[in-house]
Amino acid sequence: MSFDFGVSSACFYPLETEKSFLKSCELGFKNIEIFFNSPSELSDEFISDIQRIKDKYEVNIPSVHPFQSFAESFYIFSNYERRFYDILPLYDRFLKVTSMLGADIFVIHGAKKPGSVDDEEYCKRFMRLMEMGDKYGVRVCHENVVYYRSESPDYLKMMSDYIGSDFKTVFDIKQAYRAGYTPYDFLEKLHDTVVHVHISDHNAEKDCCAPCSGDFNFEKFFKAMKSCGYAGKYIIELYNWSYDSEKEITDSCKKLEKIVENI
Repeated sequence: MSFDFGVSSACFYPLETEKSFLKSCELGFKNIEIFFNSPSELSDEFISDIQRIKDKYEVNIPSVHPFQSFAESFYIFSNYERRFYDILPLYDRFLKVTSMLGADIFVIHGAKKPGSVDDEEYCKRFMRLMEMGDKYGVRVCHENVVYYRSESPDYLKMMSDYIGSDFKTVFDIKQAYRAGYTPYDFLEKLHDTVVHVHISDHNAEKDCCAPCSGDFNFEKFFKAMKSCGYAGKYIIELYNWSYDSEKEITDSCKKLEKIVENI
């Protein structure tokens, strides 16, 4: 079993998306998640530019993160049903773009707590997005995010039980830590749903820092993921304030690769 590492273009925000993607390529990463930040970035011209960079550097784009995550409570999971149907064309375009870039994972944050629709309606609307993704060969996946319903492994387990085996998740270490959970709280209930992982580190001063610069036990985590049969990517996702230089990110990836050599 191999361990495949990469980086998110979000690490370099607010640098423009195409420049963040190019920087990630130039730093030598071969798996790059693209975090889009503006509607114009969904144009055919913009996507063609991203594809040219992708082909030049021979990189893989495993996943796409939409810019409207902050508003999914308002757009998708509110009790104003018309707004949900009105926003679906934007998500359809996003899912098509995800497929155009060769990615098969599309990341959803979901609704902030407490939310205005009940759990059954929440699951039904998520399933509608999943059906849209199926048309393009894209898996719509729910991420765990602090202050959102999804911060709780129990909530995501409820979704998994309701939706079934097609329900998939993106696990984020820092979001679990911020919400007061360990990765193992999620793996115990959701290990068979995880298809993508966002990694970072933390310590007493920072809840997000470059991997291997904090207190998180990556060896234990990787062993647990291996025992669960996880075969997806590990994407370094940081905030621009959480590191001092780009070298911290590339060095952290080398340290991670060293850790997994004998796992």
